Amino acid sequence: MTVGHYIDGQWIYSGESVTNISPSDGETVTEYHRSDSKILSLATLSARRCFESDAWRSRSRLRAQFLLELADQISAVKEELSVKIALESGKVITQVRHEVQAAINECVYYAGLARATFGRTAEFDEGQQSLFTREPIGVAAIIVPWNAPATLLIRSLAPAVAAGCTSVIKPAHESAGTHGILMSCIANCPSLVPGAINSINDGGVSISKELVTNPEIDVISYTGSSQTGKLIMEASSSSLKRLSLELGGKSPAVIFPGADIENAVSEIVRGSMAHSGQMCTAIGRVIVHSSSYKQVRDTLVKRLEVLTVGHALDESANLGPLINGAAADRYISYVDAAGRDGSVLVGGEKLSGGAYGTGCYVSPTLAEIDDLSHPLIQNELFSPFIVLERFDDPEEAIARANATRYGLSASVYTDTHRVAQLAARKIKAGTVWINCHNRLMVEAETGGYRDSGLGRLHGVEGLGPFLETKHIYTESKQW
Repeated sequence: MTVGHYIDGQWIYSGESVTNISPSDGETVTEYHRSDSKILSLATLSARRCFESDAWRSRSRLRAQFLLELADQISAVKEELSVKIALESGKVITQVRHEVQAAINECVYYAGLARATFGRTAEFDEGQQSLFTREPIGVAAIIVPWNAPATLLIRSLAPAVAAGCTSVIKPAHESAGTHGILMSCIANCPSLVPGAINSINDGGVSISKELVTNPEIDVISYTGSSQTGKLIMEASSSSLKRLSLELGGKSPAVIFPGADIENAVSEIVRGSMAHSGQMCTAIGRVIVHSSSYKQVRDTLVKRLEVLTVGHALDESANLGPLINGAAADRYISYVDAAGRDGSVLVGGEKLSGGAYGTGCYVSPTLAEIDDLSHPLIQNELFSPFIVLERFDDPEEAIARANATRYGLSASVYTDTHRVAQLAARKIKAGTVWINCHNRLMVEAETGGYRDSGLGRLHGVEGLGPFLETKHIYTESKQW
C-alpha cells in the first residue's frame, strides 16, 4: 500500500516516496510519502480553520457519533489492521489483536465522555454568580510511536475529539502502513467534518521540530522516549504550549516474602517479554527478598529458556523480532555489559539463519547486577532484558524500586494486603499493580512521575490536556 497525507478531508500524495521493511523478514511492507514544510502548513491551517468555524468544537453529539462510527470502522478491518501492525512492528499477532480491541474500546469510552463534559456554577454572595465552562483548548498535535500504533493513536485522538479539539497527527515512519489503515477508517466516518482530523507522514527531525513549534498548535500529546520528550518541552516552551507526555519507563517488580512465586514469575515473564520488551511499561527489574531469591531466580531461568521466538505472524511465537537491526545490535551490547559487570543467567543472543532469515531476532536475557548506578539498571533498554536484584528489608526494597529517574509503572507481589498497600503508596510510579502487571484499561488513568512524563492519559483525566476552564462572572442588581 502507498500512504499519503490526509488534510482537510482529502488525500494528498506529495513528497518523497519511502518504503518500510518488516523486521520479521526484511520484506517491503509499506510505501509512504514524506511530509515537508508545505504539507505541514496545509495541515495546521486546515485544523485551525475547522476549529475556529465551530462546526466541530460546538457539536458534542456529532463528535460522539464520529467516535462510535470510528469504532465500527476499525472493527470492520481489525484482522487486516492486526496483520499490518505485526508486520511493521514485529509484535506477535496474538498480542496485536488485544491492542486493536483496546483501540476500539477507547473510541466507545470517549464517545460517552464527549456528551458528558460539564461545567459548574457557584454563587459566592447575593446577586453574584460564577459560571465555569470547560472549553476545547484548540489544535492538538498528536505524535504517535511505532510500538503500539493503534492504541497509542486513539488514546490521544479520542479524548481530543471528545473535548472538541481539532488535530494534526504525525505517526512514526516505522508504522506508516498501520497509520494509513487507521486514517482510512477515520476518513470513512460520515460524521467527520473536513479539517477536524489531519495527518502528515514522518518527514524527519526538521519537520517534527516545525510541528512542535508551529504557532497554530495549542497542545502536544506525545508518547515516546524521555529524551525526545524533554526536547519537545524545550522547543515548545517559547509559546507555552500545553503538553501531555507519556515517556520512558523502567518498571520494577517487587516480590515480598510470602508471595505466590508461580503467579509472580508468570506475571513477570508476561510483563517483561510482551512485544519483546518494547513497551514503556515493560518490567525491566525484578527485586526479590533474599528468602525467595533462589526460587525466583531458578523459576525465571526455566520460564525464559523455553520461550519461543518467531515471525510476528506465527500464532505460536511468544516473542517477535526487535524493531530493526540497530536495536538488535544495542541489545547485544547490553548482554556483553552484563557479562562484564554482573552475571548472565540466561544469555541473550542474535538469532539468524534458518527460520529467522534476515529478521531482527534476539533471545531473552536475565542478569544479576548489584550496582544500583549501573546503566543496565538506570536506563530504559526497550528489549527483552531483565535485571534480577535482591533485598533484605522492606525499606531497601522501596529504595531500590525508586532508585531510577523513571516512575511510569511498577508491580508488587505479596500475600499481605497491608504490605501491598504500603508498598504501592511508597513506590514513585503513576501505576502500581498488585500481584499482576500491565493491566491497562481505558477507564483507568495512566501516566508517569519524574522522567516518565507529564499529565495523564485514559479515564476522565485524559480529557484534561485538551480542555480549558473559563470563568464567566455576573452581578445582578437588586429589583
